[in-house]
Amino acid sequence: MGNCLHRVEPSFSLDKNRSQFFLSDYNGNFSYEDNGSYEFPDDYSMDLAAPCHSCHLLDESSLPFFILTSVLGVLASGAVLFALLRPLFHWQICPGWPILAQLAVGSALFSTAVPILAPGLSNAHNSALCGLGYWVWYSSAFAQALIIGCYSCMKPKLGAGQIPSLTLRLTVGLWGVAALLGLPITFATDTHNGLCTLASSRGLGALKSTHAAICFTVFTLLPVGILVAKGLIKSLGMGPAPWVSILWVWYIFWLPHGVVLVFDTLVSSKVLLLPTCPAQQSLDITLHLAEALAMVHCVAAPMLLALLFHQTTHTSLPSPALLVRPSSHGDTTGVKS
Repeated sequence: MGNCLHRVEPSFSLDKNRSQFFLSDYNGNFSYEDNGSYEFPDDYSMDLAAPCHSCHLLDESSLPFFILTSVLGVLASGAVLFALLRPLFHWQICPGWPILAQLAVGSALFSTAVPILAPGLSNAHNSALCGLGYWVWYSSAFAQALIIGCYSCMKPKLGAGQIPSLTLRLTVGLWGVAALLGLPITFATDTHNGLCTLASSRGLGALKSTHAAICFTVFTLLPVGILVAKGLIKSLGMGPAPWVSILWVWYIFWLPHGVVLVFDTLVSSKVLLLPTCPAQQSLDITLHLAEALAMVHCVAAPMLLALLFHQTTHTSLPSPALLVRPSSHGDTTGVKS
C-alpha cells in the first residue's frame, strides 16, 4: 500500500498556494522586488533548501484497500442492523439496542463514504462530491464517538427501561451536533490531480485548524476525560462511575488520528518546526497510518457491537436452573398433596 517512488509536491513554499521558493544564489544576497535583502551564512547548505519529498501510503495503489474496507464495513454493519431490527427480535432482552443500532448506522454511513474519497477514481471526483464524502466520513465518526461517550456516562444512572425513552432526544441531539462538527472539513475540501484533498487557499486555514481541534477534542480528549472522571469518582466514592465496555475499543482506532492531525496542523501553521526532512517524512507516514487505522474501524465496530449484544443477551436471559426449579417444586407439592 503506497509507493515511495512517486514524488509529491514540496511542502516548503512562500505561501499556501504552493508557489515555490527557489534560491539561485545561496551564498550571496537575495532580494525581492520590495528591496528587502536576505543574507545567508557562508556555511549554508543547499540540502536544507531542497524540497522534502514524502512517501504517500494512501495513493492510487491503495485503492483495493479502500474498496475492500468499504465492502466489508457495509456487509458487517448490515448484518448487525438486520439482527437488531428483524421482526422476530425480542427487544426486551437487549434494552440498549437503539444505541447499538445507531452505532451500526454510523459505521455503515462511514463505509459508504470510503469509496468517494478513495484515490485512483479521478474520473468520479469533483469538489461537491469530495465535500459530501468528507462530511459523511467525519460526521458519522463524530456521532459514534459522542454516542459511545454519552452512553458510558448515562448507563450507570439509567434503568433498563429508561434507555428507549431517551433514544429519540439522544439521537436528534448527538447526530445534529455531529453534523455541525463535520461542516468545517466540508468547506475546506477540493480536488487536486483527481484526488480529494484539503484546499490550499490561505483563507481556509482557520477551517483546517478548527477541524483538527474538533478531531482532537472528540477522538482524544473525550475518552481520556471520561476515564479520568471514572478514576476520580471511584477513588472518592462519589457515586456511579461511567461505564466502560467493549465499545471503548472503538476509540483505539480514532485516538491516534486526533493526536497526529492536530500535530500536523501545528507544523503546517509553523507553530511547531520540524528540524529535519526525515522528521517531516515520519510525520506524513504517521498521518497516513493513523488515517488507515481509523478507516478499519468500520469493519471492527460491527464486530464490537455483535460481541456486546451477545454479552447483553446472555446476561439478560434467565438461567435454565431458574426455569426448572419452579416446576420441580410444583411437582413435589402435587405429590405431597
